Amino acid sequence: MTNKKNKIYLGVALATLTMAGALVSPQASALNKAERMAEAANSKAEVLEAQLRLMQDEIASLRAQVSGAAPAGAVAADTQKVQELDAWMTSVKSEPVVKKVKDNMLYFRGGYTGNDEAMAATTNTVNGVGQMVNTTEGHSGGWNFGAGIDFSLNDDLFGLMDNTELLGELDLNYVDLGTFTSGITPTLVSSALPSSTASQSMLRINASPKIKFMKDSKLRPWIIPVGFTLNIISPPSQANTITELKPGMNFGTGVDYNIWKSLYVGADVRYFLATSSLDGTNVNGLTAGGSLGFGF
Repeated sequence: MTNKKNKIYLGVALATLTMAGALVSPQASALNKAERMAEAANSKAEVLEAQLRLMQDEIASLRAQVSGAAPAGAVAADTQKVQELDAWMTSVKSEPVVKKVKDNMLYFRGGYTGNDEAMAATTNTVNGVGQMVNTTEGHSGGWNFGAGIDFSLNDDLFGLMDNTELLGELDLNYVDLGTFTSGITPTLVSSALPSSTASQSMLRINASPKIKFMKDSKLRPWIIPVGFTLNIISPPSQANTITELKPGMNFGTGVDYNIWKSLYVGADVRYFLATSSLDGTNVNGLTAGGSLGFGF
């Protein structure tokens, strides 16, 4: 009886242990699997961390190389630039100072006028035949005053001559030939009427090429080989053929001297030529005098 009870107890204990083992075994298996997964994750994390540290080390090394190399190159470039600037400054200081000469000029000129002959006008002739009553002839000599501008066009006459400058000149010149007694009123209206005093003058508008020699020198001689002139006379030409415009040519020579900075003085002689008379009026003549110019 006692043995039978012991067998029963042993059977119950064995069943209990078997059930306990069955319950514990899945839990242990799950625990082992979780541990293995955690170990794998930790291993991957360690590998990634090692790779990240390696990349960081490489980046730091590259930065150190770049930061170490760039300043050296920049310093070398800056040193070279400084040396070049020093050499340039030294060469500039050693060169002689060249005074800049202004080639364009605004000038004023005046002086004596001498026409080839006195100009006939409505105030002293009728169709070029005979003198009017109570008149005096006009004068062939007088004075002139004008102004002009020189524009520099070329420094070496288009390669033909060194230090020879070509300029374009625009010149306005007023010519005064004095006064004379006009008898047009007593001649054409009534001899009882008095004569009157008339002024005889002319305006010349000139456009010419001008050649100046000895560029960069204070003394500058020049010539005008030939230029265009428009003569405007007052009073106009003879009665019944009243005209006042006559084109012609002009020639000239002179010299300019730079006395101070952009201030110039000069002298010139010019001759004005029309190939024919203006209805019996001769407009040919010369001017001679001095000038005052301002370079710009």
